Amino acid sequence: MKNITVVGVGYVGLVSGACFADLGNHVVCLDIDKKRVENLKQGILPIYEPGLEELVERNVKAGRLEFTTSYADALKTAEFVFIAVGTPSDVDGQADLRYVRMAAESIADAMDHSMIIVNKSTVPVGTGDWVADIIRNRRPDAPDFSVVSCPEFLREGAAISDFMNPDRNVLGSTDPDAAEKVAQLHLPLRSTIMITDLRTAEMIKYASNAFLATKISFINEISNICEALGADVSEVAYGMGLDRRIGPHFLNAGLGWGGSCFPKDVKALAFMAETEGRHPHLLHAVMDINADQRKAPIRKVKELLGGTLQGKKIGLLGLAFKPNTDDMRDAPSIDIARSLLREGASVRAYDPVAMDVARDSLPEVTMMKNAYDVAQNADALILVTEWNEFKNLDLQRVRDLMAEAVLVDGRNIYDPAQVRAIGFKYLAMGRGYNGEGVES
Repeated sequence: MKNITVVGVGYVGLVSGACFADLGNHVVCLDIDKKRVENLKQGILPIYEPGLEELVERNVKAGRLEFTTSYADALKTAEFVFIAVGTPSDVDGQADLRYVRMAAESIADAMDHSMIIVNKSTVPVGTGDWVADIIRNRRPDAPDFSVVSCPEFLREGAAISDFMNPDRNVLGSTDPDAAEKVAQLHLPLRSTIMITDLRTAEMIKYASNAFLATKISFINEISNICEALGADVSEVAYGMGLDRRIGPHFLNAGLGWGGSCFPKDVKALAFMAETEGRHPHLLHAVMDINADQRKAPIRKVKELLGGTLQGKKIGLLGLAFKPNTDDMRDAPSIDIARSLLREGASVRAYDPVAMDVARDSLPEVTMMKNAYDVAQNADALILVTEWNEFKNLDLQRVRDLMAEAVLVDGRNIYDPAQVRAIGFKYLAMGRGYNGEGVES
């Protein structure tokens, strides 16, 4: 058993802390947000993640997981201190490191014995060296410490599984002994462990997310070409994915990527490149395609409603940026809803878990109790998030409830021929041929 402190109880910190505790370690999770910590002590989580509530409850009861706002208490016996605070984007795309700085300074003030400080937050290349300098400058007499980069690769909605069954764990440090000790923490996961230098480890995280975002933007670009030429992007993606050099993952045409990672990481990588005098044309194209993709459902619903949205009632099925999360950060639904409102439409929506979070971003959108209430007297529906419950809707009932049977499938989850047979006017994303001719 090791003594671990995790600074930050947001998405990455809480999942990592709970999982390390479940592996048999003693973990103290620290956050400066008193209300959040008090809620956690009462079993109220700040995020929705499948299985996390049960994981936290089990390890709190076992005495392996604690929560505090005190650095002195959190670091009292810590051997490893994971920094897992937010690094949001500035206006220009640069990662905002104020919370990392605050954490490093607070660690420096409170540390009274040697420890290993692990950067779990997604941070710009060079941040590991910067954190070490902050601590040394703050506490010239500080006990011995080392800094290790350990980037996270957790998918929202599957984070516990990703932590416990990772493709790899990447560690970077200028201190090989410290990196090896962090590697020992991860041995129970039986994954490939890659040890490299600090800056390379930090870059692996950015390069990985940028590549995945590129695959999504690429298939969405192909989707738009498919519409113009009469091909079906779903079949195109399947055919591409059979090539082992390409693979099937992240080739689902839709409304683009959002969330807490891809948007800020692609921006931050482009910013770093430009700061060094490089020209990241591909990264900018990836971002531009993603932004354009959110305009597609507006064009489609206008086409099916005769060219205007003024006075129309439009329903959104799904709000979170992806299923199995309540994360609304950079969610396509925000841009889509705001565009509909600007066009003069009234907007109602339903999401299984994200509506409470969404209300702050979309105060003019009426939140409904279920998908059928959204459909009641609606002129059109836009499928935004591919929750499983939407895949199993009684579409005949939905069609009967609507004023006009217009459906725009932003995630290609329905069979075009079946939906049209029910009586819908239906458009999807890039499905040029659909059993009844060309889509558009």
